[in-house]
Amino acid sequence: HCTGRVEVKHQGQWGTVCDISWDLEDAAVVCRQLGCGSALEVPTDAYFGPGSGPIWMSHVGCNGSESALSDCTHRGPGQHNCYHDWDAGVICSGTWGGTSPSSSSCSFGAGNSPQTLPHGSVSKGAAELRLADGDSDCAGRVEVKLQGQWGTVCPYSWDLKDAAVVCRQLGCG
Repeated sequence: HCTGRVEVKHQGQWGTVCDISWDLEDAAVVCRQLGCGSALEVPTDAYFGPGSGPIWMSHVGCNGSESALSDCTHRGPGQHNCYHDWDAGVICSGTWGGTSPSSSSCSFGAGNSPQTLPHGSVSKGAAELRLADGDSDCAGRVEVKLQGQWGTVCPYSWDLKDAAVVCRQLGCG
């Protein structure tokens, strides 16, 4: 299943979402935005572990029909009275790559002009990889360097075979 702590990127930095007012309508938007089906549960109290860095959203109020979490009402970026012990999570019905993504592209780079690659783009040849924000050198979010900029890997169609290649390339088994 698509499950985990909800994080959003604001001004080039990842941060968490506070679970105050977090409900099934909010989770439904996240699941749909990620192409992960419908929301099944809304784990709270840092069920998937506390995040780190900024808490970007608090008191999120979605009606469930928005196409992105950023379309929902909230207190404003960084405006909260929360701790990471209250980070919100989702459990969606789908699996990574199990449903069609709601977006046809993924962004690379930082700042106001990220590089956008169409869904399904393939970069041939050696790519520089790293794992970010993990508990060890062999855990974390997969990032790839393209045209001199680091970016995240889109989860659409990502599976264990892809993860195995990354692990081998990084010497992690």
